[in-house]
Amino acid sequence: MSKIALVTGGGSGVGRAAALALLGAGWTVVLAGRRADALQETASLAGTQGTRTLCVPTDVTQPEAVDALFAEIKAKYGRLDLVFNNAGGNVPSTNFGDFTWEQWTQVVAVNLNGCFLIANRAFQMMRDQSPQGGRIINNGSISAHTPRPGSAAYTSTKHAITGLTKAIALDGRTYDIACGQIDIGNAATPMTARMAKGVPQPDGTTRVEPTMDSGNVGKTILYMAELDADANALFVVVKASKMPFEGRG
Repeated sequence: MSKIALVTGGGSGVGRAAALALLGAGWTVVLAGRRADALQETASLAGTQGTRTLCVPTDVTQPEAVDALFAEIKAKYGRLDLVFNNAGGNVPSTNFGDFTWEQWTQVVAVNLNGCFLIANRAFQMMRDQSPQGGRIINNGSISAHTPRPGSAAYTSTKHAITGLTKAIALDGRTYDIACGQIDIGNAATPMTARMAKGVPQPDGTTRVEPTMDSGNVGKTILYMAELDADANALFVVVKASKMPFEGRG
């Protein structure tokens, strides 16, 4: 029996890349996201391996929806071995002085509250199943290390994910639940398409930034997922080699 993985935000971008990598390695993958058609498209891209998918439209900001997702996983598979806690979002770059409460709460609802709900329910399921244990991988960002201009909410939530990852990893030891974080920089996805036109830089200029194929994220998730149970990649950074990040750019 193949191992069971849950990928949130599985309808596009790095969530899709991770799902396809896991399916290619023999995992069964539950795809969660807001759009049923996008989830089905991910499953279809896997070809015959798509038969090992379960598509569950889910709004991760709603506790009832998350509860229904995990009830469906338990009913169909009886257990859960891996979660890629990937669903997230952002608002347009906005100087902190002009940032609104509505923008703040919109980003926090998905990036932090949604991440908590998925990780919390996954932890409970992994703790209570037999055999006990599993692995949770949270999607951080290079913004968990340093901000971009005009990204107060996004950066704050990604810094918070780092604390959440450490707390889950610590509390999970008793139950053989490992938790790690992947911090991604400039994977080529619909979310980063704007970089082809240029994005704001700390010096006030706007520049085009190099990107990397999102398949590299899938490979990294697969590496983290298939570590032995007694090993954990606590923090992994995978980024476009030539993007401005190290040093002063």
